[in-house]
Amino acid sequence: MATTQLLSTVEHREKLPEGYERPESDRPRLAEVVTDSNIPVIDLASPDKPRVVAEIARACRTYGFFQVTNHGISEELLEKVMAVALEFFRLPPEEKEKLYSDEPSKKIRLSTSFNVRKETVHNWRDYLRLHCHPLEEFVPEWPSNPAQFKEIMSTYCRQVRQLGFRLLGAISLSLGLEEDYIEKVLGEQEQHMAVNYYPRCPEPDLTYGLPKHTDPNALTILLPDPNVAGLQVLRDGGQWIAVDPRPNALTVNLGDQIQALSNGAYKSVWHRAVVNASQERMSVASFLCPCNSAVISPARELVADGDEPVYQSYTYDAYYKKFWSRNLDQEHCLELFRGQ
Repeated sequence: MATTQLLSTVEHREKLPEGYERPESDRPRLAEVVTDSNIPVIDLASPDKPRVVAEIARACRTYGFFQVTNHGISEELLEKVMAVALEFFRLPPEEKEKLYSDEPSKKIRLSTSFNVRKETVHNWRDYLRLHCHPLEEFVPEWPSNPAQFKEIMSTYCRQVRQLGFRLLGAISLSLGLEEDYIEKVLGEQEQHMAVNYYPRCPEPDLTYGLPKHTDPNALTILLPDPNVAGLQVLRDGGQWIAVDPRPNALTVNLGDQIQALSNGAYKSVWHRAVVNASQERMSVASFLCPCNSAVISPARELVADGDEPVYQSYTYDAYYKKFWSRNLDQEHCLELFRGQ
């Protein structure tokens, strides 16, 4: 049965199962990870909009990600999203079997690791992938069990999409562009979600929930587990930093398309998920993606006269295909689109 591949359906004892152990050179080295007290936290309720925009500019240049508070999504809804997500992963195997697939192009599927068809070492996570826009097109295919899943998740999807557009507006302004510049360039944006489940892991030093990667989309908004840290981000100089969850904060990270549109001024940050020996962990990642036909190239205003843009023009469709044809932790996919 396909779901025997799911980590959430089997009991894991003292050792990693075969196929999950990373080679010595590619392990998380958890003892070397530090906590950074300067991770940018931006209060979106601040009445001082120019200051918020300046803080976002600084975060995008130096970190490539930031946390937002007072983002307009209620604490009650965030708690419901996490609760119903965990309830889903606790369903009996025969319920989960209905949604299992290892076909990467499938819009709604339950799967494990990252791309089990082509990877050589697996990652310690199960995930439910949901396409979210337009909602009315996709929600009928979403899980009907738990009973409240569709209602809670679709409410969250709508609100997180609006937050995403608000953040893209602030990022546009922070680059000195019109507020709607990025939103217009990206076209009718797709939206999808990964509901991630990381079970307790017997040997967390030997594996990853997800290895280091950048996100191929424009913007990712992560609802982290409020009680268990797991997201880590790579700083300049090669130091991994742990991102501790803050109460009711969401974590925002820039995807590759913002790095390209900003002509390399802003960073699509390398990040990874590590796992935990004593606690399971959940996270819900929401992705805003350009429409497939969107042409991505640096804004003219950001390329100095006489200079060549850092990146060639390309369609998002071409980029996404290239991204999925590689291993997750290969060189930054944007390097394949550098200008000549």
